[in-house]
Amino acid sequence: MKIKKVYLAISYSNRKLFDEELICLKSLFKENDIELLVFVDKYNFLQSEEKLMMKTAFKEIESCDLLIAELSTKSIGVGIEIGYAYSKNIPICYIRRNGSEYSTTAAGGASFIIEYDGIEMLKREIGLLINK
Repeated sequence: MKIKKVYLAISYSNRKLFDEELICLKSLFKENDIELLVFVDKYNFLQSEEKLMMKTAFKEIESCDLLIAELSTKSIGVGIEIGYAYSKNIPICYIRRNGSEYSTTAAGGASFIIEYDGIEMLKREIGLLINK
C-alpha cells in the first residue's frame, strides 16, 4: 500500500492527552514523506458550524490513503469518521492504548488493529503498516 496522506481521527476533547503519540507519529510520517492531517488541530468550528465541519471532515477523509483512529477513549465523532472512511473503501487502522476499552464497532470496520504499550511500540507498529 503506497501511502501519501493519513487522516488521524482523534477526539477533540481528549486530543491533549495524546501529545506524545502525536509527536511520534508526526516524526514517523515526516521521515517517510507522508502527510499527516490531524483534523482537530487543523480546523476550528463554531458550534453553529456543525454541517460545515462534517462536510470538511468528509472531504479531508476522501483525500487520504489511510485513516488512523485513536480510540483509547471512545468517541462518537471518531466513530462517524471511521464509518465514512469505511463507506469510501479507505483502509482504517484502529489504535488504542493497552488496557483501554475495546470498541467492537471500530474493530469491525478496521483493516488493521494496533494495541500499544508505549510510544516506541506505536512507532514500530505504525512503521510496519506504512511500509507494507
